[in-house]
Amino acid sequence: MNGLRLSPWSSPGGKPCYLATDNGNSRLSRKADEVETLQLAMGVQLLAHARALLDEDKATSGELRFLARRLVEALTDVLRVAESRGGRLLVRGEQGADERNRADQRR
Repeated sequence: MNGLRLSPWSSPGGKPCYLATDNGNSRLSRKADEVETLQLAMGVQLLAHARALLDEDKATSGELRFLARRLVEALTDVLRVAESRGGRLLVRGEQGADERNRADQRR
């Protein structure tokens, strides 16, 4: 892997953080993979909770606001994971195109 990888966490100021590594299996890359997996799992659990709460007619406005805040957090995490993984797919696709071009040139 070449280039920068968007990490699943942000800076204390809320700005994106990036990992600079050519090794997709480095210790920090593996930690980022673990955090992404955790974020996605938490999103699945929150979605199930949201469905259950919205099925109740007794949910208070405070409960719904709390739920909305957690859903915004989860959606932010999931979009960051999608952007990070999409960027890594593009890098891999570009590498594959480079390899195909070199193979074509050898023929």
